[in-house]
Parts: sequence; C-alpha cells; structure tokens
Amino acid sequence: MKLLKYRVTNFRSVKDSGWINCDDVTTLVGINEAGKSNLLLALWKLNPASGGNIDILHDMPVSELSVLRSKADTTPFITAIFSISKDTADTIAKNVGFKGDDFHTIEVVRFYDGHYQLNCPNGRPLSVKTEDIEEKDEEGNVNIVTKEIDYSNEDFEKYVLDKLPKFVYYSNYGNLSTKIYMPHVIKWLDNQSVDGIEINEDQVRTIRVLFEYVNLQPKEILELGKDPKVVALERRGSEPSKAEIEKAEKDKEERTILLQSAAAKLTKDFRDWWKQGDYNFRFVADGSYFTIWVSDKKRPSEVQLDLRSTGLQWFLSFYLVFLVESQNKHKNAILLLDEAGLTLHPLAQKDLSLFFNNLSNNNQIINTTHSPFIVDTNNIDRCKVVYIDNDGYTVASDNLRQGNDALNEKSIYAVHAALGLSVSDILLQGCKPVIVEGPSDQIYLNTIKQILISHKSLSPKDEIIFVPSGGIKGVKGVVSIICGKNAELPFVILDSDKSGEDCKKKLSENLYKDEINKLLEVKDFVKLEKSEIEDLILSEDIVKAVDRIMPHNVEEYFSDIFEKGKPIIPQIESYSNSNGYDLPNGWKVELAKKVKAIMLKQKYDKEQLKVWKSLFDKFCE
Repeated sequence: MKLLKYRVTNFRSVKDSGWINCDDVTTLVGINEAGKSNLLLALWKLNPASGGNIDILHDMPVSELSVLRSKADTTPFITAIFSISKDTADTIAKNVGFKGDDFHTIEVVRFYDGHYQLNCPNGRPLSVKTEDIEEKDEEGNVNIVTKEIDYSNEDFEKYVLDKLPKFVYYSNYGNLSTKIYMPHVIKWLDNQSVDGIEINEDQVRTIRVLFEYVNLQPKEILELGKDPKVVALERRGSEPSKAEIEKAEKDKEERTILLQSAAAKLTKDFRDWWKQGDYNFRFVADGSYFTIWVSDKKRPSEVQLDLRSTGLQWFLSFYLVFLVESQNKHKNAILLLDEAGLTLHPLAQKDLSLFFNNLSNNNQIINTTHSPFIVDTNNIDRCKVVYIDNDGYTVASDNLRQGNDALNEKSIYAVHAALGLSVSDILLQGCKPVIVEGPSDQIYLNTIKQILISHKSLSPKDEIIFVPSGGIKGVKGVVSIICGKNAELPFVILDSDKSGEDCKKKLSENLYKDEINKLLEVKDFVKLEKSEIEDLILSEDIVKAVDRIMPHNVEEYFSDIFEKGKPIIPQIESYSNSNGYDLPNGWKVELAKKVKAIMLKQKYDKEQLKVWKSLFDKFCE
C-alpha cells in the first residue's frame, strides 16, 4: 500500500492542514515553529511501528481541549488515503469475501479514542458470499432465491489494517561512539543498565545497527579476544596451557579476519552513498575495546572516527540506522524524518536529498526541513510549504505562492533559495522571467537573446531571464513561486513532445486558464511536430557539435545520417545507440555549451533571425 495523501485535523497546532499530497519523497518546508513536526507526529500515530501512543492532554489543541476531550470517540485527528496494489487487494478480498476488482484505494481515519474508520472512495466492494433462501410467491409456491451476504466490517477492518504500512518517526540521530567498551555495550544491548553511566538511547541504537549490519556479535568479539591468562584464571590455573595459548592465537586471528571483512563491507557500501570523500574504515578490537578508524586518499593517516568531521560521523550513523532498520523490522514502512541533516555541510545536505531518493526505492519518505540545500530542485513539485495562517494554525499547501503574509513568505524562503530565486529581492525586479524546462534550454535561449541584441533585432524594455524548472514536472512549482513574486503569470516555453503537451494541457486547465497565450510551444515557431528547443537552433550548428562530442572510433559521422525536417534530439539518441555509445547524464547541457560556442562565431541570415525574433517578441508582450 502506498500513501497518496493525508490530512491532519485538531492536532496540536493544526486545526485543518488541508490535504497533503505524497510522492516517493515528500518535503515539508517551513520556518521553525511553523508546525512541521506536528504534521509528521499525527501521521505517525495513525499506525506507529513503535511508540506513538495517543496523548489526549498534549495532542489535542489547547484551545479546544475543554470541548474535545469528552468527544474522543467522535474526533478524528488523521485521515489518510492509500492506493492498494492488485496483489494486496486480492489477498484482502479473498480473506474477507468480496470482489477485489474495484478495490484500488482506501481511506483510513483514526480518532482520539484509538479506533479506526475505513472508507472506500470508490464505493464499498461487492460481497461474493451468497446463500440460498426459500421464498414464497403470491400463489404460495416455494422458490429458492440466491441472496448476497454482506461480509463483516470487523473482518474488513482487520485485514486492511494488517496490510497498512507502519510509520517510523525519526527526530534524533545518535552519532557512533569511536571507542566502544564492549562489556558496557553487551549490557546496553541486553536492555541492562551500567552503574554510574547514563544510557544514550540514540547512540545505543546506532551501535546496535552497526553490529547487525556487519554481522558481528559483541559477545563473540569479546570472547575471541580473550587473553589465555584470563582463561587460565577462570579455570583456577596459574598459567595457560599450550592448548589454551594456541586456541587464543587462533581466536584472535579469526577475530581479525572477521573485523577486516566487516570493515571492507562497510567501506564498499558507504562509498555508494557518501559523495564528500573516498573513505576507508578499519575495525580494531583491543582487549575490551572496539575502535573505528578512518582514512581517505587525501589523508591516508588513520584517525579515530570522532576526530573526523561531525558531518561524516552523522552521515555514517544515519546511513547505518536507515539501511539496517528499513531493510529489517521497518521493511516497507513509511519513514518520517524530522529536520534530518541540519548539522551537515551544505554539500552534504545535497547528498542527503539524493540519499532520500535512493531510500525511497524501498520506503516512502516524508521529511521536514527549513534548509534550502535539502530541497531537491529536480523535483520541486514534491515540496509542500508549511506556515501559520492568520488564525495561528498550521497549514500545508503545494501552492508555493499561497498567502501573502510575512510568515508564509519566510516559510517558502528555503524553496526560493534552493532555486536561486531569493538570493536578493532585486533578482526579479524589473525583469521578465520565462520558465524553461532545463539548463540546456536556458543556454540556447540566452545565446539567441545575445545574438538578437548584437544584430539590433531585440531591445527589450525589461531584462529577459530564463529560469530552468528542473524538468517538466517542476514547471508548475516554479511558476507558482515566480507568480508569487511578480503577481503575474510568466511565459512558459515548452517542448512539443508528449510530456510538454501534457504539461501545457494541465496548466491551461488550471493556473493559466485565463492566460493560455503565455503557454508557448516550440512547434509554433519552427513549424515542426514534436520539436524541442534544440530545433530552434540552426541544425548545422548542432550537427557540428554532435560530431565533436562523439568518440573518434564511431563508424559514421552524425552529419552523414542527419535528416532535415525531423526533430534532432531523437536522431541524436538513435545515432548514439546505433554506434554503441551511451550518452552520459547531462549530455544535453554539454552539447548546448558546444553549440553556444559555435553560434557566437556564426553569421545568420534574415530568415533565421526572423524565427528567433518572433519568439522573443512574444516574450516581450
């Protein structure tokens, strides 16, 4: 089951959050005290993996407590809608006794007294249970009639809730201890206390997952390192025997090999996640102590983990906790991450957003932040702004321009900054922003603008700036932000492929329904179906650039097979495939840079300039 959206009502600072649409990764952005945590805590208490008890005294809004506390059985605090896979629907249908064909979504509501209410948005599924009943007609004849028997609500609720994903809430992330005293760890992992030492539950949790991950047992490490003299004393002997010495040597060798293998596993796996350095880990057991040593290519001398950056310590601990717990007891759970990674360096925070994307292959993620570096600008549509409304309640919205008050403006600052739109208030003042799909489009259009100005074919009153949206999915989000800044809808230039046309259709039905003329397609200017921004450029310029970026060992040049009158990007991709060459990520941007260099040296005839001018005249309207 996958969470589609949820709504929080009458919970702490939230009166009605509004519906919050959820993706594989959903980011709730807002300032401190906006109430982001409350939106996670309410969802956690829908079906917590552990903890998450309902606390009426602290969970109900203070202003409503005197009224609502006696109505716990009729006051819901969380409503969530889930999609149901066919396999899950069939399993539930079989056990309960209904037709699973139309059972695609389920609405789950939880009340303050703890009970659930299940609703089916598509209508209650039809029962497959029947019984034969004798009925008499008007003439007294007995007929056998087959009637449907409704299935029990208790069975329906039981099997649906059994399949409901668990929610795991994280707000504290315990950094690994560098030097671990094994006798204490063994007690802590066995839920025992150590006299005079206060347990740090977060650190103990991280230590536990470390040993689970590397498949080692603390007791085993301690036993394998036992000194033969200690063994002799345990049997009340004065000196160890030859056999005890040989066994101790063998045990220590085994322990060393096990630790080397475990450290090699951690080193290899961690490199796939952490992009800030190429680290090597080494585990050392010395007597009763277990120590983690770290080195890297730039600093080959080993030091203990706590002498490296707090960012590395945090990320390693975070990595272990999520990797182990999400794959084991929290498999398929929905992870709720409250202000994760705020102590990290900005570049490491960027890596964290990629880390979330990788984790979401197995676990849906909802995270909160007020840092612009944790906002994934390639998926700006997954951001929801959280702010305090005029009545003092927490509200969430995917409309990044909703509200004009100062608190809301501060809440969406992280999104603005992530997109580079709020570095200063001057940026969009006196400018005419145009939304494009990606950075390669930005390069081409800026180059065309430069050429038109140099030919005196363009003298815009306001500076035209091209804002990349991070792909077709991000167009709506960026439009909302810029519209909030300028109070008018910006022009949008879209490719004329299927995704571009779908985007235009959605925008024209909602945000741009009164200004459809501001939604521009490339095909309107080059008279070519399925054309893209690259088709605005003189094909000879792109052909030259493609031949330059392709490997020298290809059997044919792109110029040999290029066909005029057809979109150029599909031809480049086909040409690359036929020559056994995989185009790297970001190849369109690199191509655009090459083309730009060619264009700025070219001389263009009036016809080509006329095509470009017609586009820019639109921008200047």
